[in-house]
Parts: sequence; structure tokens; C-alpha cells
Amino acid sequence: MGEGGLSPRTRRKQAGVIVMLLVAAVINYMDRASLAVGNPLIRHDLGLNVAEMGILLSAFSWAYAAGQLPAGILLDRIGVHRLLGAGVFLWSVAQAAAGLSSGLGQFIWARIGLGICESPNGPGGARALSNWFHRTRRGLPISLVFSGGALGSLIAPPFLTWLMLSWGWRAMFMIMGVLGGIFALIWLIWYRDPQSADIPVRDAVAITSGDVGPPDRARLRDWGRLFGYQTTWGLIGGFFGQSYLGWLYLTWLPGYLEIAHHMSLPRAGILAAVPPFFAYIGALSGGSLCDLLAARGMNLLVSRRLPAIAGVFGMAIFTLPVAFTNSTALALALISASVFCGQIAGVAGWVLVTAAAPQSYIASLGSMQNCGGYIGAALAPAVTGFLLQATGSFGPGLIVGAVVAALSACSYVFLTRHPVQAGQPAALAGRREAE
Repeated sequence: MGEGGLSPRTRRKQAGVIVMLLVAAVINYMDRASLAVGNPLIRHDLGLNVAEMGILLSAFSWAYAAGQLPAGILLDRIGVHRLLGAGVFLWSVAQAAAGLSSGLGQFIWARIGLGICESPNGPGGARALSNWFHRTRRGLPISLVFSGGALGSLIAPPFLTWLMLSWGWRAMFMIMGVLGGIFALIWLIWYRDPQSADIPVRDAVAITSGDVGPPDRARLRDWGRLFGYQTTWGLIGGFFGQSYLGWLYLTWLPGYLEIAHHMSLPRAGILAAVPPFFAYIGALSGGSLCDLLAARGMNLLVSRRLPAIAGVFGMAIFTLPVAFTNSTALALALISASVFCGQIAGVAGWVLVTAAAPQSYIASLGSMQNCGGYIGAALAPAVTGFLLQATGSFGPGLIVGAVVAALSACSYVFLTRHPVQAGQPAALAGRREAE
């Protein structure tokens, strides 16, 4: 039984959930991008050198990765409504606090707070969408919501630059904090899961039909046992490479164009906006491709795995020639193709989580995947910078990125062939055997 006959009221609620989560994703990205936009002025005003700014830039990614694992189990136990709302509110406080920082130490703590409090956003979005959409029809909603990062990368530079030039970098941080706080209050007032929302009972039953596992609260001992499954490590490894190469481009693209192609900084900044456009198109396409494959009769898990595998392999294939070309146009075309494939893989990875995990552990498994991804995201800028310093060329860093992506695609191929079954983790299996 699917959800084809849902009432107009339920469909409006579903659309509202997508819109709210998309707005959260855009705010999420813009808050983390504000430091990059304000980089030159912040370094000047706080008297930071390049090395200190590098430490400050990396603080968010490490904190975000560390926050993933506790965020996942808390989301599955407490619920999306309260934890995601609290997360948005607290990360907005941290964002505003960054605007009040008087030195490096205070700023680092603000960025750590931002990373930890933003950590429920990705797995929380996946859990909310799995609550509101049938498991065969989650691809497009996940595409629309998780395209928010790519959309934010298009919106953030002009909007945040306008705020900064109009009122200063401190006001930029504080204004974004206020906007996030307003959103958190709206979310807490408006969002409810289908079981407690004002929709027909038959619609709630249709949405949850076919879900894997009973809708119990996650148990901590069973959460730990998720690490005993190959699928979990396949998701972690796959997302590691996708995020590694994606963040290599996100953090180093303007510098690559300036150094490798001898481009002026203003021109590099303009051309660096081209790949994010293709990334956004890829993000919009990934989930729809998953649903299309499933609608044509492909096994649900396979329909989610194939786009993830092809996307990460595509990143590797298109990145490798970038290391050897002297043509700026060809390099931009290859990078655009790579990030397009990367966003298809990233969205497909989140759809794959909702197909592979028991319903009660979707946020938990998603957070484990995202933790692996952000370890890759934290390593990529540092490894690439080290290789650039050692060799004077971006070539070795790009080759390493392509190899990492190819290995991550193999992780999807060999380790994600089976879902975590409905009787797993062990407590669920024991309950089923007792019946």
C-alpha cells in the first residue's frame, strides 16, 4: 500500500515539511559559510595570521563531525520536533556569539558551538522526511531538502557580502543568528509528526506502510550494534569520499583558479560560482533518479545504491584529468561535472539511509554516515594545502582526492548490499523471536 490516495490536507502538510526543512538547510549552510565570506575583514580586525585562520576555519567541521553520533541517537529517542528546533535555536545563539567575539579563542568556541548544534540538521531532515513520506517516495523530497546546501552556496556569497558591506561582519553574524532564532520558534510551533498531526488516520497508515521495523524509540545498546553491520561502514566510507572531494573544491576552488591558472582574485571569484550551479542541479536530480529507478521495478535498495555508486565514481573520473589540464575552460567543465555527480551521490546516500535502516534508527544511521563524511570534509582542505605547500602544485592533491572518491565508491559497491533487517538491531530481533 502506497500513499497515492492521500488527502489534500496531508499533501499540504507534506509540502510544508519540505519547505521548512529546505529553509533550515539554507540557513544552516549560510551560517557555516559566513566565516569564509568575512575571512579578510575578520583576519584584519582580530589580527589573525593565515595559520590561525586555518585553525578557525577547520573548527566547525571537526565539531560538526563529533556531534553527529550523539545527535542521531537523540533524534531517534527524543524526536525531530523538539531536538531539531532546539538545535536551530542553539546554533543561532552560537552564530550571534561569533559576531561578539573579541579574539581567536572566543571565535573558535563559537564555531565549535555552531558545529555541534548544527549536527542534528542532516539526520533530522532525513528522519522527518521518512516520517512524512512513504519509503518508495522519499527520493524527490530528500532531493528538494538536501539541495539546500547547494542552494545556500549560490545565495550565501552575495547575500552575506551585502550584509557585511552594509553593517559590518559582526552585524552579519548577529543578523543571521536572529533569523535562525525566528525560524526555530516557527518550527517548534508548527511541526508535528503524522501520528500527532491533524490528518486522517488512513493517511498516517498509508505513509508508514512497508516501513522496516516497528516505530519504537531507539535504544542505546542497539544503536551501538549498528556499527557491527557492513552496511553502516559502507555508508560511512561512501560519504567520506563524496564529502572529501566535495569540500576540496568548496574550500580550494578560488585558490586553485588563482594559483594553477594565474587568474586574478576577482575573476577567480566569479568563475568559482559556476560549479555550485551544477552542484545544485545535481542535488535536485539525485533523489528523483532514485525514485525513477524504483518506479521502474528495481529493488528499493539497489535503486538507491546505483546513483550513489555512479555519482562517487563520476567524481573520481572527472577529477583526475583536472590534475593534468592547463585549460581553464576544460578544468571548470570537469569540476562542474564532478560536483554535479557528487551532489547526486550525496542525495542518493541520504535516500539510501532511509531504505537501509529500520524506521527507529534512520537518524542514527544517517548521523553515522554524516560523521564519516565530515571527517573527510575536515581532512580535505588540510591534506590539499599540505600537498600544495610541499609540491607547489594542486595536481597531487587532486589525484589523492580522485583516489579517495574511487575507494569510497567501492565501499558502496561491496558493503551496502543488504539492509539492516527489520529484526535488527538485536533487541528487535529478540522481540520478534519471542512472538
